[in-house]
Amino acid sequence: MPEESRKPVLYSAVQPSGTLTIGNYIGALRNFKLLEQDYDCLFCMADLHALTVRQEPAALRRRTAELAALYIACGLDPKKNIIYAQSHVPMHAELAWILNCFTYMGELSRMTQFKDKAAKHADNINAGLFTYPVLMAADILLYQTDVVPVGADQKQHLEICRDIANRFNSIYGDVFRIPEPYISKSAAARIMSLNDPSSKMSKSGEPDSFISVMDTPDDIRRKLRRAVTDSDGEIRVDAENKPGVTNLITICAAMSNRTPEQVCQDLAGQGYGALKDAAAEAVIATLAPIQAEHKRIMADKAYIADVLKDGAERASAIAFKTLRKVYKKVGLYQG
Repeated sequence: MPEESRKPVLYSAVQPSGTLTIGNYIGALRNFKLLEQDYDCLFCMADLHALTVRQEPAALRRRTAELAALYIACGLDPKKNIIYAQSHVPMHAELAWILNCFTYMGELSRMTQFKDKAAKHADNINAGLFTYPVLMAADILLYQTDVVPVGADQKQHLEICRDIANRFNSIYGDVFRIPEPYISKSAAARIMSLNDPSSKMSKSGEPDSFISVMDTPDDIRRKLRRAVTDSDGEIRVDAENKPGVTNLITICAAMSNRTPEQVCQDLAGQGYGALKDAAAEAVIATLAPIQAEHKRIMADKAYIADVLKDGAERASAIAFKTLRKVYKKVGLYQG
């Protein structure tokens, strides 16, 4: 295929280590469907990355299937996109070893996420946690990726990926494409924790601090009713002085396809109870069809297995070309 006709490659990997939040949905999942016309997209269930924390084996397998089903339930076509499990493509681990030999200890020791996770899991500070960014670099570079959707907490990992690729290319020529960050138009709609609006909503937070894409309507209403606000009483956007209220307005707007200003106008003169109810109904209405489709897909285990098998085969065909080139460049005998 001529280079000028090549679609840019977008690569995204998510650990199947817990449920995704509405922050993940608003910031990433709902936009992925819009990207398949302009990009060749790979969506990876990063099950190898998940092993840096002890996992219950059956739960990890189940969550891998659930995450694949969720991507499809959100509208991703597995024929137009490559949806696969990281462990099904051995070239990830193989390239990671090569790249380990081109990565410096000092670089890895400066990774803020390693420091954070080491503090949280002091009884399991393993080598995989330390070299996690190298495997992430391998994930990205295997597919000659052009763009990677990243949040603020992953920018440092993309930077080290670029550093490793540039270092390798400076020695062996243009082997790897240098990836750029992809900033979605929804980046401004940053969803914060419900009980600590100074922190990003995260699936690793307290149960009532986030809304899962799979939460029931009752759970959604309960969590939003408990969300932190303030004593001001006025519904307006003011991230500095009213972070909790601003977060609820942002959620309501994003889930009802309105602007924050429209939400404020519609709820003018009403109390925070009305804002929380409006946010809950918007979230429930948006998630209901996704949850129904997810349940339908999960009931067809053979279909999920076929999607992941097909995805792994297509991913492997691309990854093999890159890995073979790397092996040749570093001097490994290929026969």
